[in-house]
Amino acid sequence: MDQLVIEGGHSLNGEVEIGGNKNAVLKLMAACLLTGEPVTLTNVPDIGDVRVMSEIMRGLGASVEWAGPHTLRIHAENLTSHMVEARLAQKMRASIVLAGALLGRLGAVEIGVPGGDVIGRRRLDTHVLALEKLGAHIEMGGNFKMQADGLRGADILLDEASVTATENAIMAAAVAKGRSVIRNAACEPHVQDLCNLLNTLGAHIDGIGSNRLVIEGAERLHGGEFRVGADYVEVGSYIGAAAVTGGEVRIKNADPQHLDMIALVFRKLGVAWDVDGSDIIVRRGQEMRIQPDLGNRIPVIKAQPWPAFPTDLMSIALLVATQCAGAVIFHEWMYDGRLFFTDKLVSMGARIVLCDPHRALVQGPAALRGGVTISSPDIRAGITLLLAALCARGATVIRNVGHIDRAYERIEEKMRALGAKITRAPVEGG
Repeated sequence: MDQLVIEGGHSLNGEVEIGGNKNAVLKLMAACLLTGEPVTLTNVPDIGDVRVMSEIMRGLGASVEWAGPHTLRIHAENLTSHMVEARLAQKMRASIVLAGALLGRLGAVEIGVPGGDVIGRRRLDTHVLALEKLGAHIEMGGNFKMQADGLRGADILLDEASVTATENAIMAAAVAKGRSVIRNAACEPHVQDLCNLLNTLGAHIDGIGSNRLVIEGAERLHGGEFRVGADYVEVGSYIGAAAVTGGEVRIKNADPQHLDMIALVFRKLGVAWDVDGSDIIVRRGQEMRIQPDLGNRIPVIKAQPWPAFPTDLMSIALLVATQCAGAVIFHEWMYDGRLFFTDKLVSMGARIVLCDPHRALVQGPAALRGGVTISSPDIRAGITLLLAALCARGATVIRNVGHIDRAYERIEEKMRALGAKITRAPVEGG
């Protein structure tokens, strides 16, 4: 078990390369099970969750090999099992999307209840309702057991715009017989990536980027090659790192076309950036002042389905707000445990009132102090605590960094290249 030791108070400057979207690549890997021909994915981050998904897929009989730096070759010619190992499924939430892929390819799947970050209730009802509409019979006990005697196209109205339920429905519908319409579909960039990959492999999906998808089922899919889009959460992480340390960072290959709403929200905090082609540049000397709403009212930053502000960036935006002059309320309506990590920021000197499980009031600026040892509770809280340590005075130790490694490749190396004083070391006795 590793820990990160950070000596704060140093500004970050330089360039950083953004990796592929974690939330995209895991679903793209699952989609490769729908064809018996090889598929090559490029711009794949070498992160913990990708390694877990690779292990799961090899257990199903697929070949998953690194063909080069950030290039993954998947060949699912002869799948030998429809059972997802429970031990691995419990390591990440995204394992549930194997249901739609295996139903589409084999007509059967058995999978344990997926694990992942403990950030509150994460219901699976929408997955079940969508797959049942397509013809799956589902038994729920200790595991999910799903069977389908031929998937059939259907008109599916999702009861919530769930990203993973949308992706499960897309994969199953892509090879179902007939026409499917998915309404109230999620439309995040990673959902768009999945649709575009499937179309590259021979699927017929219209309405990409909207909340209404029309899918004509294909008899078979073929192989191909696809580039994973930039991870906008990683982009937001480095925006936050530059802002709170007072540095200047060029974030390369950031896919700025997906950052419009993120830019609106960060401007409320007095943080802006320039766009230069596919890069963005966070300049030093940010205003770092919260912009009040009309009538000098305290603004509210609320996580909502895409194209609104994404829940995965709420923790980072909240940390940035602790370094800004003024007051702001964060409303995380999706997950009732997302904001519980704020007690760790309070222990470092942040001025935060957790109003209830869904709302936090932040008053800044607050001088953060190190000299503490804290544990990362989940991926997004973990990277937020790392950013807090970068701007705090003194040394901070962050444990349980495996959470951060699940989504961020070589985080300490990238941060050191920007001037951070950060080292990785094993936990003594652990």
